[in-house]
Amino acid sequence: MTPLEQRLAALAAAGQTATYGQLAKDLGLRMADLTAQLESLMEVDAATGKPFRAALLRQRLSSDHLPAPGFFLKAAALGHRTDDPTAFTKAHRDANFLSPNIPG
Repeated sequence: MTPLEQRLAALAAAGQTATYGQLAKDLGLRMADLTAQLESLMEVDAATGKPFRAALLRQRLSSDHLPAPGFFLKAAALGHRTDDPTAFTKAHRDANFLSPNIPG
């Protein structure tokens, strides 16, 4: 499990979200590298039928605490309907909170 996956699993287990900037800082990543890794994880999650772990991230200045627009664009490119971003995010966050991907 990568450091990113470990951090997302910890967030899910705690029922929390984090900002992109904080996660990038915590992992010592540039934002572009974090974004690339998140998109790769979304591809894995889609291929395995799991909820998007990237849904656990939120924009720092967003009052609705939604992920960045790129999250929804990637989800749509992977065949998901994202016409209701709030409901889409809630469904994926709730699924992550219920079954966090914690290493056994």
